[in-house]
Amino acid sequence: MYLREAWGPLPAFLYGWALLFLIATGAIAAVAIMFATYALPLVGLSPRLTVPLAAGAIVFLTGLNYVGVKPAAVTQNIFTVLKLAALAALIVAGLSAVRFTGLDRPPPPSAAAHVAVTLGAALVPILFTYGGWQQTNFIAEEIIEPERNLPRALVLGVAVVVAVYLLANVAYLRVLGSGGLAATSAPAAAVMRAVHRDAGGTLIAAGITVSTFGFLNLVILVTPRVFQAMAADGVFFSRLAELHPVHRTPTAAIVLQGAWAIVLTVSYGTFSQLVDYVAFGDWIFFGLTVAGLFVYRRRDAAPRALFRVPGYPWTPALFVLAALYVVASAVLANPRNAVIGTGLLLLGVPVYGVFRRVRR
Repeated sequence: MYLREAWGPLPAFLYGWALLFLIATGAIAAVAIMFATYALPLVGLSPRLTVPLAAGAIVFLTGLNYVGVKPAAVTQNIFTVLKLAALAALIVAGLSAVRFTGLDRPPPPSAAAHVAVTLGAALVPILFTYGGWQQTNFIAEEIIEPERNLPRALVLGVAVVVAVYLLANVAYLRVLGSGGLAATSAPAAAVMRAVHRDAGGTLIAAGITVSTFGFLNLVILVTPRVFQAMAADGVFFSRLAELHPVHRTPTAAIVLQGAWAIVLTVSYGTFSQLVDYVAFGDWIFFGLTVAGLFVYRRRDAAPRALFRVPGYPWTPALFVLAALYVVASAVLANPRNAVIGTGLLLLGVPVYGVFRRVRR
């Protein structure tokens, strides 16, 4: 609705298209692969089962959300508590341990000429990690007094996540040092193994398994509500607006999302490539959404009363520039993934033309 009123129906349709075929389903596929990667060693199974287990997790959670919101919400609450407990154990272990200076080593040399691009590319997985705050907006219609409670949820939620992740990074640096942190692709596991040996590695693997499973359930729960609302507003495929007569869930949207996520899981099977697609598409539309604020303020009769932003126009302008920086860095760092992501987005343009003709 916001994108349609600010920029027109085509960007609004392309957001739904990107969410369905690139952003949400890419995130589901990427995290499902991460879930399977950590879950298989816990039960002593072969890594060759990574893709089948990832696809199976998507099928299970899609079915769970198909039959109603309540079982999915209960599952989400349980796994959120378990995730926070795992993070708390990691932080306490890292901050209470004696620093293992033997793990420290000189950081790898950096290419000064490409620092800006390298930094922007490094932000892609980091921003994916901090992501999820936007999911709260997907269920705004179901929140009591959203004009008051939605901003509170966003600010407090992001503040808690920032505090927890910063404390986790302090724990990493305390135990591993900067060189040791740069040398590992799994810092949480490295910290727990350094502090508690094999038992610590098993504990954090279980924590990551729980965390990724909970994230999968969250995305599968909330994202189909966006497709359903867009379809009900007439800016997306009308079939996705239908609710199940018994379960009252957007079953067509849930099934389509799950099916395409499985296609991406089977087709790519690598976490990093899928994350590149997700961040690339996400931050294009994040930037457009915030830039739409300038359109509203300039166009509407009483803009200051309707659209109050602390620090306007500097804060939204800074956000838009940051979004441009992340997208440009992703393109320069991995042109192939950017081309594929752009192709998937542009494929929505002719589909939109057909969609408009069918509606007329």
